[in-house]
Amino acid sequence: MLTVHHLENSRSQRVLWLLEELGVDYEVRRYQRNPSTSLAPPELLDVHPLGKSPVITDGDDVVAETGAIIEYLIDTYGQGKLLPSDPIDVRAYRYWMHAAEGSVMPLLVMTLVFNKIETAPMPFFIRPVAKGIAGKVKGSFINPSLDRALDHMERSLAATGWFAGPTMTAADIMMSFPVEAAAARSGLDAYPNMQDFLKRIHALPTYQKALERGGPYELMA
Repeated sequence: MLTVHHLENSRSQRVLWLLEELGVDYEVRRYQRNPSTSLAPPELLDVHPLGKSPVITDGDDVVAETGAIIEYLIDTYGQGKLLPSDPIDVRAYRYWMHAAEGSVMPLLVMTLVFNKIETAPMPFFIRPVAKGIAGKVKGSFINPSLDRALDHMERSLAATGWFAGPTMTAADIMMSFPVEAAAARSGLDAYPNMQDFLKRIHALPTYQKALERGGPYELMA
């Protein structure tokens, strides 16, 4: 039986959604974050040396990293589903499959980290220095880079509402987490195409079923 080692409020929600789209039988083993640190529990170290989620076990196979998991599931169980056919769309598909974690999520993680630095408890005489450094890094690098990434994502959705062609592909599943994280951490008021993208995927029965299987799903702002 294929098992998804699912950490609450995490990237592994995409894996559950993909499995629902493919109609694959699977079981979910849930893990809760440490309430103090928000880190994954040590039990995940028994599954993979990095002790992180998402990770799946499929017989003797252990696959980690969301992109690798999605490619494995598409190759093993997809039977041609959720793949583009037009060569131009195939190039876009490959780009967004890698850009999700390679370009967009690092900026969103840095946004989360530096937002926490600005609000973290600390001695009063250190707070102005910490906030000043965090604000400088955000203003000079993180925010401009994130704005460019979000603008690119918004434009890419303009033609069809999907990231890689006229219909939904696995690239849209891969990109769902960055769009959701952007909505939680910076807002999407200026990005109507991404707002529409989230409304449409959140309304899908397969997405709703994945939420039922995975449990509470709320990204940190």
